[in-house]
Amino acid sequence: MITINISKISVTLLFSFLLAFVVGILPVAEVDAGEERIVIGLLPEMNVFKQKERFEPLAAYLSKRMEIEVKLTILSRYGNIIERIKEEEIDGAFLGSFTGALAISQLGVVPLARPINMDGTSTYFGYIFVKKGSNIKTVADMQGKSLALVERATTAGYIFPLAWLKRQGVDDISTYFSDHFFAGSHDGAIDAVLHNKADVGAAKNTIYDRMRRSHPRIDEELIILATSPRVPSNGLCVRENLAPQYKEHLKNLLLNLHQGQEGVEVLKKLGAKRFVETSLEDYQPVLDLALEAGIDTKGYDYYNP
Repeated sequence: MITINISKISVTLLFSFLLAFVVGILPVAEVDAGEERIVIGLLPEMNVFKQKERFEPLAAYLSKRMEIEVKLTILSRYGNIIERIKEEEIDGAFLGSFTGALAISQLGVVPLARPINMDGTSTYFGYIFVKKGSNIKTVADMQGKSLALVERATTAGYIFPLAWLKRQGVDDISTYFSDHFFAGSHDGAIDAVLHNKADVGAAKNTIYDRMRRSHPRIDEELIILATSPRVPSNGLCVRENLAPQYKEHLKNLLLNLHQGQEGVEVLKKLGAKRFVETSLEDYQPVLDLALEAGIDTKGYDYYNP
């Protein structure tokens, strides 16, 4: 009798323990199904330390409001962004207009929002520039000279100058110029012309204008020869399969960032007034430029030689 009672008690206790264990782990499994953190990439369009200084307050703000870590990672190259999103190493990125168009075409990323600049615009454009004393005034004057570009995956630093030169009869920059190279950043391309490492340069106006405010030499020594059509400012795009609640939360936080003092301080660091919603249609001018430059965005090889 004693043995039987102990067995019954043991079976009961074992069943109760298993039931409690199963019930207890179910909520944990549901929590683990969510994101542990959200990783957002930044393009190396300018000095990496300046990039971090601009965006870190935003990451801290988003982490606090979403109650999940929002981590920033600065990419070593523009083209890396496509692979990093494809492999889900990052959940989204503040993409330039062309990297945004590429990621939309190739991966179906979802654009959420982009900043309105201090001048009231939410777009930017490209510049082509030379030294004032170079005697370069036309495309014909550029033949046999050196050209500083940014990256193969940038609108202002590659797609626009390529399209602009093709429009004026230059089909192959490798034979028309004595040399062309990729500086890796917009400020790098500007510095290359400023310090006589290249005769002609291309960069986006927002970086050019930011630099000219602190470097008087830019206005004194450089002259702008051409300007591109306006294209969307760097906006946050996220991978298509990111959980819907995170997409909406990120979007709403960005669009309402200007509503509170803490958000206003974050915007000041970014050099922006507020964020505006971004749509797929906003990237059409970029696709038009790419077509003019002879580039198919769906199969484009964006790596630099």
